[in-house]
Amino acid sequence: MDYQVVQIAERIRGLRDIMSISQQEMARACDVSCEEYAACEDGKSDFSFTFLYKCAARLGVDITELLTGDPPRLSGYTVTRDGEGLPIQRRAGFSYENMAYLFRNKLAEPYVVNAAYKEEEQNAPVHMTVHEYQEFDYVLEGSLKFVHGSHEEILNAGDSVYYDSREPHGMIAVGGKPCRFLAVVIRREGNNV
Repeated sequence: MDYQVVQIAERIRGLRDIMSISQQEMARACDVSCEEYAACEDGKSDFSFTFLYKCAARLGVDITELLTGDPPRLSGYTVTRDGEGLPIQRRAGFSYENMAYLFRNKLAEPYVVNAAYKEEEQNAPVHMTVHEYQEFDYVLEGSLKFVHGSHEEILNAGDSVYYDSREPHGMIAVGGKPCRFLAVVIRREGNNV
């Protein structure tokens, strides 16, 4: 069992218990079955980035607190040097770096995302997900196939997309190379955990 997964699972369970939230309510908030939620909370199943994001939102904490055990503490500004973002690897082939993990009460969550190119994904349906709020993605290197509902776009370096992330969406690297992009999840003001 992955030690980091177990630690995150323990934090989720602890916060849920403190707040007297049932597993069923958390499962609903995370859009998973009760069995899937229980397996994640027991550390028996890894969780997706979206699952973590939804857990943090329901528990009223910053995702950083679930990942590290420490809440963000900075409020004036924060600098994150190249390669020093908080690493998150929750989806095969995708790695995320939270670029503002030390800043508290954020209205947006900025990530640098690295998507591996996978030949087997090129002719398969793109994995779709949903989460609250809106998102802005800006391609830094490579090419990205972006799917939103029934729409599909190919984005290249310098291209961007802004969208309602409550609608099913997904992306994969295309063009035979990995893709690196900036993803900014934007929250509504007043709903900042």
